[in-house]
Amino acid sequence: MFNVARFTCSVAAEHRRQAPPPHCTERKTAASRPPTDPTKMPGMLAAQFTALSLSQSPSPQSSLRLAIRPSLAARARFVAPRTAASAAAVSAKPAAVSSPLIEDRTVVRIGLPSKGRMAEQTLSLLKSCQLSVRQLNPRQYTADIPLIPNLEVWFQRPKDIVRKLQSGDLDLGVVGFDIVSEYGNGNEDLVVVHDALEFGHCRLSLAVPKEGIFENIHTMEDLLKMTEWTEERPLRVVTGFGYLGNKFLREKGFKHVRFLSADGALESYPPMGMADAIVDLVSSGTTLRENNLKEIDGGVVLESQATLVASRKSLHKRKGVLEVTHELLERLEAHLRATAELMVTANMRGNSAEEVAERVLSQTSIWGLQGPTVSPVYRRRDGKVDVEYYAINVVVPQKLLYKSIQQLRSIGGSGVLVTKLTYIFDEETPRWRNLLSELGL
Repeated sequence: MFNVARFTCSVAAEHRRQAPPPHCTERKTAASRPPTDPTKMPGMLAAQFTALSLSQSPSPQSSLRLAIRPSLAARARFVAPRTAASAAAVSAKPAAVSSPLIEDRTVVRIGLPSKGRMAEQTLSLLKSCQLSVRQLNPRQYTADIPLIPNLEVWFQRPKDIVRKLQSGDLDLGVVGFDIVSEYGNGNEDLVVVHDALEFGHCRLSLAVPKEGIFENIHTMEDLLKMTEWTEERPLRVVTGFGYLGNKFLREKGFKHVRFLSADGALESYPPMGMADAIVDLVSSGTTLRENNLKEIDGGVVLESQATLVASRKSLHKRKGVLEVTHELLERLEAHLRATAELMVTANMRGNSAEEVAERVLSQTSIWGLQGPTVSPVYRRRDGKVDVEYYAINVVVPQKLLYKSIQQLRSIGGSGVLVTKLTYIFDEETPRWRNLLSELGL
């Protein structure tokens, strides 16, 4: 097939060779230029020129440009195949795009927060569960967990974790309950596997100015009864949680509300007169107070912390997801439970293990998980091995530590040792039973 572009370059180059040097002051006009004579061209060039019946450039301004108009025959040879291909492409039906859950993917994917304090706390928790995340390049958004070979980590923004769970690109994710509730929009495919990972605590709450027309507003009922809100002048609420905010106020009975969308610095809107109230995440409340805002009774939309979320479809249909979820859940549950407990060991005189156990069980704070472990303490006296003391091992809540020590002392305990725990594995994790029930398995 004849290449028009290559021929254009050949003809232009031929003209440049025949053009006068740049320093020449005489320039031939288009009218004074003789027409191109194919007989004076090189053999191959002349043959191509004659065969295609090319016309001269229509531009009289430059001797270096040459516009080419192919003959009808050449145009047919060049355009016809492309026209046919385009027509075939238009008439053909598009290939079916496979669903993410149908695609041949054997690896299980979990989404983790990509930056910020939430990301740091997530990685720290996983490391405490012996599930360190290995990221070869800190600029990459994928990683793995060596102890779970079939698990791939994707670092994403929290809202994108929820979206990718719904689309099937992710199977599991660690994200705040507030984000799940807002961007999940009540989607039943999202299943909360663990609802309390013990970090990222905050609350989504409504706040109003302390002064002005809100000075005597202390409850949601007070706010609802204000006569200022009409169809022409609704309550203006600025928030980054439009779904939850709208649902909350509608359930509270508000009829005249207009929501304004914003992603940051929401506290500045009421003082500047751009909004009447805000619905935003609150941790300590310091930022609200510094901007002369206050929370009101009944104004908490939801309490939030980090959660482990899964796709119901993935749990049912994708191979390996249920097994990986089980391992993650057991490790998380065992570690989180252990962080709230302490192992207390004490020695106690007694005539038998049963007698010592009876004394321990008489105290309310030192019963342990299922009960105290009592074992004899052997020592040599007068050349003989005998038992005078018994060792008591009991698990107690951290918040009851001092009370437990007092109770041990009251029944003869001494030499008390306190040890931190790393894991407490139950016979079966309660949340795993709940998940299986939720899935109907």
